[in-house]
This record gives sequence, structure tokens and C-alpha cells, in this order.
Amino acid sequence: MTGRAMCIDKTTSKLTWVIDGVPQYSFEVRFGSKELPTREGAFSVFQKSRDHVSTIYHTPMPYAMFFSGGQAVHYSPDFAANGYNGASHGCVNVRNKPLIQKLFNESRIGDKVIVYRS
Repeated sequence: MTGRAMCIDKTTSKLTWVIDGVPQYSFEVRFGSKELPTREGAFSVFQKSRDHVSTIYHTPMPYAMFFSGGQAVHYSPDFAANGYNGASHGCVNVRNKPLIQKLFNESRIGDKVIVYRS
């Protein structure tokens, strides 16, 4: 229970930022579709990009924290506008802009990203 981790529960659609076993804050997230699912497992942040744009889908991915190939935790204007009526292309979408900005600023390369079902 040491270290820093984004614990992402696909059952509750929540991301919880945890430091040394203590939850700091949580927010709602959405995931990829059945055709383009968000991978489950234990990963770590290997790249951060504040103003990223997808080279595949040409869509904005602000505050992107990449954890598995092209999959990242990032802010989604579409999720903010349309809620769960939609899906990502595999990324973990966040609609709470102030909290994703806070998490982006606090997170570091190497922080754990755990994607699971409770």
C-alpha cells in the first residue's frame, strides 16, 4: 500500500487517486466501446501531454497521461457534454476538468495505473 496510483474501476466508472493507500479524491470516468475496449491490468504512466491531439482519431486529448500504448487518462469535452451516451476509443475519459488538471499536475511518470472490475 505504498506509492501513488490511479485506481480505475470499470464497474463503478470511478477513478480514485491514491497515495500510500489513502484515497485523495475520485471522479467519474468512461471507457472504450466493445470494439475498442479499455485494457485492464496494472500499468504505469509513461508519458504526459497537456495539449495532446490523437494522431489516429485527430481528436483532442487534453491532460493526457498515457499508460498502455495509445491509451491514456484524459479530459474529454464529449464526455462533459454528452455523459455516458458515447464511448472513447479505448482511453479513460474524464469530464471533471478541474480535477483532471489537478491530477495531471500531481501525477508523475512511473505512477501506477490500475484498471480493474470490482
